Amino acid sequence: MAVILSVSGSPSPTSRTTRLLRHLDERLRLQGHEVIPLEVRTLPAQALLGADFRHPAIVEATAQFERADGVVIGTPVYKAAYSGLLKSLLDLLPQYALTDKTVLPLATGGSTAHVLAIDYALRPVLSSMGASHIVPGWFTLDKDIVVGEDGTPAVALAAAQALEQVTDHFSAALGGRTTVLASTG
Repeated sequence: MAVILSVSGSPSPTSRTTRLLRHLDERLRLQGHEVIPLEVRTLPAQALLGADFRHPAIVEATAQFERADGVVIGTPVYKAAYSGLLKSLLDLLPQYALTDKTVLPLATGGSTAHVLAIDYALRPVLSSMGASHIVPGWFTLDKDIVVGEDGTPAVALAAAQALEQVTDHFSAALGGRTTVLASTG
């Protein structure tokens, strides 16, 4: 199946965005895909802010984008836009780093007032980077993402069902199976 790079653009170590991505990663794995998680916050700040294209961590992140057939980009919404941390990574990637890639944009935020950030802030950047197919993205409210008693991420039922559809659409666009034996939500 496809190799998927699952990118969290959140600066927080307890990020709801990252929790959401890891929840979706599991569904994609059950569909037969290889999923590689990338948390931008773990990349060296000096390399990101200093635009150090040659830093080994940036070179490795660039190679992960090159290797991927599909990319899931997750970001919290700050002031009606994707995170500055995500922007700093995207700025260091080659201009057409998403050429021949299928991309699923996801965003999280505290209010539905930010729901259009995917289409008006994130999608144009992904398109300018040459993404061959950007599937419809999804915005999830922060309150719908929690940590279960066992420490695993959990998503509220209505949000989980919508995310399953979005994830399955992305998987199908990659040529993957869209059914799993048991629900992950």
